[in-house]
Amino acid sequence: QVQLVESGGGLVQAGGSLRLSCAASGRTFSSYAMGWFRPAPGEEREFVSAISWSGSSTHYADSVKGRFTISRDNARNTVYLQMDSLKPEDTAIYYCAAGKLLSGSYYLRNGYDYWGQGTQVTVSS
Repeated sequence: QVQLVESGGGLVQAGGSLRLSCAASGRTFSSYAMGWFRPAPGEEREFVSAISWSGSSTHYADSVKGRFTISRDNARNTVYLQMDSLKPEDTAIYYCAAGKLLSGSYYLRNGYDYWGQGTQVTVSS
């Protein structure tokens, strides 16, 4: 069992930055791939970014590529999402998720087993 708690959301102006954190409980954190998702029109939660269990492989949606950076610290059981050059369309609740996924499937929402409660990000224009 893995419990996830997100933090770091808030209100920021367009062009600004935020860093989201997702703290995980449990001693098996390092065996899970971690992902970030957010709601989107017509979709319950769209893929934003993911990182492999070792941190050696990272993945991004085209909409955030070059602006967001995902990382993890397995010693601290924490995954981060650094968000730069934020845009109003990035406004959403951001959820982190944990799952044992194969490479190539990190973008699949249904592949994740555990979800946090979300943290609100609001970007003003």
